Amino acid sequence: MILVFGGTTEGRKAVEVLEKGGNTYYYSTKTGEQDITLHHGQRIDGALDAEGMLAFCREHDIQLIVDAAHPFASQLHQTIAQVSESLHIPTIRYERIYPERDPKITWIDDYSQIPRDIHSLLATTGVQSIAKLKPLEAEGIKVYYRILNRESSIALAQKQGVSPEQLCYFEDPNDIPIEADAILLKESGVSGGFPEKVEAAKARGMRIIALKRPATPLIFISINGPYGLRRAVEKLLPEFYPLHSGLTTGTCATAAAIAATMRLLRKEKPSEVPVVLPDGETIQVPVGYGDDYAYCIKESGDDPDVTNGIEVRVCVEEADAFEIRGGEGVGIITLPGFDYPPGSPAINKAPREMIRQNLERLTIDHSPLSITISVPQGAEIAKRTFNPRLGIEGGISIIGVSGIVKPFSEEAFIDSIRKCMTIAKASGSDRVVINSGGKSERFVKALYPDLPAQAFVEYGNYIGETLKMAHELGIQNVTLGVMLGKAVKLAAGHLDTHSRRATMDKAFVKQLLDEASCDVDITPITLARELWALLPEEKAKTFAKVIITHCEGHCCPLLPDGSLTILLITDEGKVYQA
Repeated sequence: MILVFGGTTEGRKAVEVLEKGGNTYYYSTKTGEQDITLHHGQRIDGALDAEGMLAFCREHDIQLIVDAAHPFASQLHQTIAQVSESLHIPTIRYERIYPERDPKITWIDDYSQIPRDIHSLLATTGVQSIAKLKPLEAEGIKVYYRILNRESSIALAQKQGVSPEQLCYFEDPNDIPIEADAILLKESGVSGGFPEKVEAAKARGMRIIALKRPATPLIFISINGPYGLRRAVEKLLPEFYPLHSGLTTGTCATAAAIAATMRLLRKEKPSEVPVVLPDGETIQVPVGYGDDYAYCIKESGDDPDVTNGIEVRVCVEEADAFEIRGGEGVGIITLPGFDYPPGSPAINKAPREMIRQNLERLTIDHSPLSITISVPQGAEIAKRTFNPRLGIEGGISIIGVSGIVKPFSEEAFIDSIRKCMTIAKASGSDRVVINSGGKSERFVKALYPDLPAQAFVEYGNYIGETLKMAHELGIQNVTLGVMLGKAVKLAAGHLDTHSRRATMDKAFVKQLLDEASCDVDITPITLARELWALLPEEKAKTFAKVIITHCEGHCCPLLPDGSLTILLITDEGKVYQA
């Protein structure tokens, strides 16, 4: 059983990760005032001292603790550490992402270090800090307090002698309505709006004083994002998730590149290295070393991936300019339509950028590097992939948008869709939006900003199955977001768009273009998305309507009692609707 301490943005993210396990867990907050929906979690409210926490953990057989509380909740962190050590329960600390400390900011360790050469101060450190700031008023410094606009906070502030004109309640970090010489901030990280508060204060010409975040206990296992949390839970409590996640080839190549760079420049050979993923979080990845290279073993988790267990190698050399090259076992692009032209190694844009950004942190004071990625088994394994049909020859592709492989098996994935659809229905939303993945969801979310997060569900390739679930659950309004590659398959009647079952039918695509009166030569294209570049905007609109009409013909019968809206999305985020 897992016990989560939340009440924060990180607590909310932890819930999203744990809900996908489908198992019971406990979610604890001090005040019980956080608005959060739990389906598998059980909520407990009220502060727990060490004795109460010990008793709860024993009574409920807690095997893992997730500390996602506020970084400044020092007493709680210490109590958790005490219980963790006493009962030998591992604790994962869900930490925030923090920007580098700006030397132009006055950094302090505690309130007693606030400079006295100011006339007025806006304190954004919360109602609990008022008592520690009151001595400043006695020294003639005018102090304004930014607190939460709720009765309990206002009453507590007034009880401590704060006058109404000293209180402010602004929620937008870019809005600072108080004129003061200086502002006092807590180092609250990206999710706490710290960068925005700093920029707003700089724009107002205010002196910035920042209280450093306290150190958390060393026994905690630190992560700073959802992928890291899931992987940590999978490792410490394997039975919590029915399927386990893995790493993309792009993440493996990045880890090997970091390790090779550390050996070259620092003469270090760590057994694991920190990799910053595209979403900004950091995970630790195991690595190894050969004579002149570093390597990372690809782990696909429970995803049935033929690349599972392969060795991704990286050699690093000093060069005149930064470059990433493909070596043995990395395929070569032979047809247009990819991120890079024919003749380029099949290393996608996302992993290239991930490698570049991670190495920039290591090579600030060094000359550029040449990175060569190789996969010794790549040429043979590529024969069992879709690469030959895409015109990628001689090896595998180095890919991965998120950096993490989500576990995939047909039965389990469909079950997970059903679970998500059930949660979407339970959320009370008047519409459920189904998407193929994170990219299409990001674009469609902008069209439905008021829908709860639970209303957005990934169908992967199982469009037909997902629509049947919507009908079975009585969901009345469904929006289907689809990108062109899947749309041309769906328009042809393929309700499961996986490449094992359906590929782009050029003859059918030509038929769609003829219906839209688009005279386009599609002989050279290998991917459906290349069509967008061949069509002027007016023709693209007509073509999109034709595709959507065909898709509706196959999809609407699956939702006989509901209303279906189909959105066709381009790679740039343009959305077409019939």
